[in-house]
Amino acid sequence: MKIEVLGTGCCSCDELVEIVKQAVAQVGGFHSVEKVEDIMKIMEYQVISTPGLVIDGVVKSTGKVLSVDEVVALMDG
Repeated sequence: MKIEVLGTGCCSCDELVEIVKQAVAQVGGFHSVEKVEDIMKIMEYQVISTPGLVIDGVVKSTGKVLSVDEVVALMDG
């Protein structure tokens, strides 16, 4: 599973990266976590408000910091 956190370096974006890493550790298995700061790449996903969460190329959340449980639920679904 490829997980991307979209954001230009704000505190909320950094916080979501850490939460995603905790969720990945909780779920186990192999998952790649990448922070995307390139505004052109973020625009490709048509994300207007960050942080954005993309799982396997599908935008799952924008504009808020999710909890670990919310990220795990999105990974399952």
